[in-house]
Amino acid sequence: MFFGGVMTDFTETDWAKTEFSRNYLEKADIYIVERRRMFSILRSFMSHFLSSPGVKQILDLGCGDGILTEELLQVDGSLAVTLLDGSEDMLAKARQRLAKYGDFRYIRASFQDLLEKDVLAERYAFIVSSMAIHHLTLREKTMLFKKIHALLEDGGYFVNIDVVLPPTEALDQWYMKLWQEWMEDMKSNLGVEDGPSENIIKRYKDLGENKPDTLESQLKVLKEIGFSEVDCFYKYGIFSVYGGKR
Repeated sequence: MFFGGVMTDFTETDWAKTEFSRNYLEKADIYIVERRRMFSILRSFMSHFLSSPGVKQILDLGCGDGILTEELLQVDGSLAVTLLDGSEDMLAKARQRLAKYGDFRYIRASFQDLLEKDVLAERYAFIVSSMAIHHLTLREKTMLFKKIHALLEDGGYFVNIDVVLPPTEALDQWYMKLWQEWMEDMKSNLGVEDGPSENIIKRYKDLGENKPDTLESQLKVLKEIGFSEVDCFYKYGIFSVYGGKR
């Protein structure tokens, strides 16, 4: 995140705190509306658009515990995957999760590192991310999207699963209600005792940590950069799956 023109160091965020990130991962299916459905959309996307034979280079940005990569490996077990995250603890969890699938490349780096250093030299057929890019301002997102475009092979795809900013206050109120109802239903169904759902929503609205932008503005940026076939592939309230093709 940029404050005063400088992107905030990843180590200064809550995501660098082991306890915070682990708690989030343990309850992610509660906090993220239709999380498993969005994963199935991603698998379907890959099956449809990246079905050609041969080993494909994949990049997972802000990989967390590697669950997104695991979803893709269920479609194609021969993928060559690079996983990037700013947290060594998350990378360790990803290594543990993915050990049964083979050897992959793990890089500890923040989005700031990716933009300012030569962290990656390869080109990728598919670049994915989940619930990470919303921590960037629109200016930062634009810079990251340009980097992603440059890292893609010709004909390669980018898909992002993330939260977006509602375009109006009226929609915001409804989307927050949908979100709260989802979390309460999930906690009840799973028999999970958790803090009030309002706390999660309050955290989302903390603009010191989160910088969501409207879906429209992000799709517009992707088109301006040069992505084609830009669209929203799935949406439920503030939760969306969108991207495009180089």
